[in-house]
Amino acid sequence: MRAQGRARANGFERALYRGGLERHLAAREEEALARIANGAPGVREPAPPGGTTHVSAVDGDGNAAALTVSLGSGSGVVVPGTGIQLNNMLGEFDLARALRPGTRLSSMMSPSLVSADGAPRLLVGSAGSLRLRSAVLQVVVNVVGHGLPVREAIERPRVHLEEPHVHCEGGIDAAEVDRLVEMGYDAVRWRRRNLYFGGAAAVEVRPDGSLAAAGDPRRGGHGIVVE
Repeated sequence: MRAQGRARANGFERALYRGGLERHLAAREEEALARIANGAPGVREPAPPGGTTHVSAVDGDGNAAALTVSLGSGSGVVVPGTGIQLNNMLGEFDLARALRPGTRLSSMMSPSLVSADGAPRLLVGSAGSLRLRSAVLQVVVNVVGHGLPVREAIERPRVHLEEPHVHCEGGIDAAEVDRLVEMGYDAVRWRRRNLYFGGAAAVEVRPDGSLAAAGDPRRGGHGIVVE
């Protein structure tokens, strides 16, 4: 069943209309059979990641960029000659607030650069609507404050405050959540890691100048360092 769901995900709809459906399905079948033959568990197909994507990048000269792009759910409108699809910002719940005509809606996106001694130390950003800001905050604290490697910093369980609740991701020490309750917070305990808590992507510049990159497993993210 997992293999079936995976086959219907990546590239399935394009293959329906552009040809190559047989090759697409055969490739997915071969992957599934190989996993079964090796006794490996089925690969879970992640839930749809939504329309926000973040990329962090640092090159060999030390140039750094953090870029977050959001389609929301996508407007279905493509700017002629560009291939760029417009966001469906009218679907954002922030617009429920009374805004005057001509007012610019502030974005929840927060691509961030942390510098040390005038040079990039950490590039990070996230998807996840309101949760992306808390995800970025916690990745920065984990890397800069606690000295964790960037991959571990992203994979650590997170919390997110959305009044009146403090959402606590699965994997957090239960005693620490109990402390929050004792302090008067309304804690919501999640059973396991979940894409609700964002989808961060980051590049760390280590003290020796080497790079480390990581993407968020909550949303199928990846980090790659090219020598």
